Amino acid sequence: MIAYSAMLDVPRELVRHLARLWAAERRALGTRRGTRALTCFYQALLIIIWFRKQEDATLLGAGFGISRATAYRYLDEGITVLAARRPDLHEALQRAADDGWSFVILDGKLFDCDRVSETVASVKGDSIDAWYSGKHRDFGANIQAIMLPNGLPIWTADAMPGICTT
Repeated sequence: MIAYSAMLDVPRELVRHLARLWAAERRALGTRRGTRALTCFYQALLIIIWFRKQEDATLLGAGFGISRATAYRYLDEGITVLAARRPDLHEALQRAADDGWSFVILDGKLFDCDRVSETVASVKGDSIDAWYSGKHRDFGANIQAIMLPNGLPIWTADAMPGICTT
């Protein structure tokens, strides 16, 4: 395997801010210092790289000297911490109104995912895969988002099964 250096187009202060969030989370969980494979700074960096570059978690973990399982666990922890800080729908809409926006945009997307073994009853009463979208003929998670007219997302819904029959 060959390692290489790369640049990431995010400000260092963003990584530091996320590292402070992870440090607070670790303190809240009672994690002892020196017991984690990565520092809060490097865990924040790992997560930002994953979001920005869409790197494979196995290769990303190898670049940080951690296993695939640890990389996935750190990604899951990071997403959980970030998701807990998102505003709820009312807060997001109030922020848009306070900022003087007269309207917002609601849109959704089906994101590919592996098959999930959750079934539901169809309109006809048959058992069907909940995460399968008939419209897209693929498995996926349906995520709805509200954006400002300039395209800035201000709220996203939780991932829902990709059921879509139209």
